[in-house]
Amino acid sequence: MVSVTEHYEAYPYPERDPADEATRLIVGSPSHPWEIDHWLFGGKRDWARPFRALVAGGGTGDGLIQLAQVLAWAGVDHDITYVDLSTQARAVAEARASARGLTGIRFQTGSLLEAGDLGTFDYIDCCGVLHHLPEPEAGFRALRAALAPGGGMGFMVYAPYGRSGVYPLQEAFGALFAGLPPEARLAKARAIVAALPEGHPFRANRNLGDHEASDAGFYDLLLHGQDRAFAVDELLATLAATGWRLQGFATPALYDLKRIIARPDGMDDATAMSVAEKLRGTIRMHIAYAVPAEDDRKPARGSERTLVPRLRGVQAAALAKAVAQERDIPLTLKEAQAVLRLPKAAAPLIAAIDGRRSLTTIAQAAGLDPIAFGGAWAAVERELVDWGLLLYSGLGAGGRR
Repeated sequence: MVSVTEHYEAYPYPERDPADEATRLIVGSPSHPWEIDHWLFGGKRDWARPFRALVAGGGTGDGLIQLAQVLAWAGVDHDITYVDLSTQARAVAEARASARGLTGIRFQTGSLLEAGDLGTFDYIDCCGVLHHLPEPEAGFRALRAALAPGGGMGFMVYAPYGRSGVYPLQEAFGALFAGLPPEARLAKARAIVAALPEGHPFRANRNLGDHEASDAGFYDLLLHGQDRAFAVDELLATLAATGWRLQGFATPALYDLKRIIARPDGMDDATAMSVAEKLRGTIRMHIAYAVPAEDDRKPARGSERTLVPRLRGVQAAALAKAVAQERDIPLTLKEAQAVLRLPKAAAPLIAAIDGRRSLTTIAQAAGLDPIAFGGAWAAVERELVDWGLLLYSGLGAGGRR
């Protein structure tokens, strides 16, 4: 079996060209600062305070570069520590940071299991790593030990049902190609995958695309020597056993059973999310935020009228126009398709979202009393926050994203 370190030395993941930093910033979840603020700091973090972050298992740097660049645009004093086992992946991440002129980043080669030796952090990013550890629980515990009081973690781990067909192939390739170097494993596996019968679960799975995007993507998906997935109930149990509590999934609507079928009376939230995951069958990864188990803080909510709403992935003017015309708004994600329906009264509220106005200011500009505003805004929040399209954060990033 090829070791994890040897794997990522041969095929740093995801495959990135530092020259591309001149033309685009890759953004996503977790670890956009607006999202961090929303889920971990109630949308009210004082960004005049320095921000200390750990990017644990940072790979070629997507989360790192997003975090550092948005903080730099906003003028936030930040100190980010990047750590990864792969020197090749680190080299790509360093080159990307250099291409953007980003500072405030310390690069380390090493294991996230030693995170506690690096200090304590307001925020920890761990995206796509914990599921590759021999004992993922040890990773969760190590990161908990590195968290500063009041901090939190954004993470991604694989989910089983949307990855149907992957694990039988990983096991088969592990048995077939034992002892072969990574390049030979890749060539042989590509030939086998190309010849899979139409009815094979992997060929039928339209949720997966890494194997088509690059050699690094193919290797990471189908030739990984150490890979496990967490169903919702397994993830919640692991968090609880390692000192964490789930603060929220980045796209809560995917786990909302009521959006699929009537939720039985008396069913607890954990069971409902687990059932929703099984009924959807398309969730490939869990992207979520966690806080210490003893911490009772809540994500940002619109009942706090001083909060500043931010739209993400959608333009305020276009969305407001569609709502004013009482049109259904289609939403397509890899995991689901949905139709957003918002009341006409919400149109001027959405149009006023500019990343500067608070909810109080938006309500006043619309001439709505608190009760009328509360009713219209509740519908906006229910649809847009739950689908990851609206976040609360006062971070002034100059409108760039």
